[in-house]
Formats: sequence, structure tokens, C-alpha cells
Amino acid sequence: IVYSVLMYILGLNLKSFSGWLSYLVIILILVYTTKAYREKYMNNVMTYGQALGFGMLIITVGSLIYIIYNYIFITIIDPGYLDKVLAVAEEKMLERGMADEQVEMALSMQRKMMNPIMTSVWGFVGSVFFGFIITLITSIFLKKEGDSFESTMQNVEE
Repeated sequence: IVYSVLMYILGLNLKSFSGWLSYLVIILILVYTTKAYREKYMNNVMTYGQALGFGMLIITVGSLIYIIYNYIFITIIDPGYLDKVLAVAEEKMLERGMADEQVEMALSMQRKMMNPIMTSVWGFVGSVFFGFIITLITSIFLKKEGDSFESTMQNVEE
């Protein structure tokens, strides 16, 4: 949300690089929170499955919070935002050399799908899907196997 507000204030939220940069922010948050959780609550030991599960928890909760913000943004803060998105999409299609009829047909289909509720639903689905892919990859690097005998015997009193 902080990143989105910053991009909006700077007028960079409709630029394509801001979307790619947001993935970097997501990766950094995911890595930081998973490492912190592993070190604080898991005795610095975390299997791939645990890292994947925790990462998906972070992604899902973060996505829910973000779509609530996004819905408020689209309906209250900047009600004309979706029109701006369509204008940018139209410009990109025309730059690619698409015919006016093709552009109009594509935009009419996008208009049907671009309302605050559908945008929030698809935003959530997309965030969780791409978050899952990111989490699959980051969990490879965030897992930290310990000595299985030592971790099992840790809870046994002498």
C-alpha cells in the first residue's frame, strides 16, 4: 500500500516499470518476513514446505489487505483511475499498430471486466497466483534444514 501510494503521488503508477518494481517489493517483504519468522519462532530451521506455507500465508493476507485498499482507491480516492488505465491500454495498442476496430473491440471487452468489484476479485486471484510462483522460488533459498535427530530430541527432557 505504501509503495502504491508513493507511485500514485509521483505519477508513476501507470508506468509499466512500476508493476515490475512491485514484484521486487513483494519478494523483499516475503524474504524478510520468512527469515524473521524462521529465526524467531522456528529455531532457525525451516523445511521447504514450512517456508512455502508461511510464504503463502503472507501472500494471501497481504493480497486481501491490498484489494481492500485498491477497492477504496478505485471507488473513493480516484474514481477515474480505471478510465486512465483504459486510456494507457488504448495508447499501447495503437503504438503496436493495431487497427482502430481491433482496439475498440478490445477496449469494449476490457470495459465490461473493469469495474471495482471485478478488478478487486481478479487482482486477488492474480496476486495469489503470482505470489505462489514467487513463494515456490523463494522457499528454495529460505529453507534451512537442521539436524533432524537434534531437533527431534530438543523437546525430550533428560
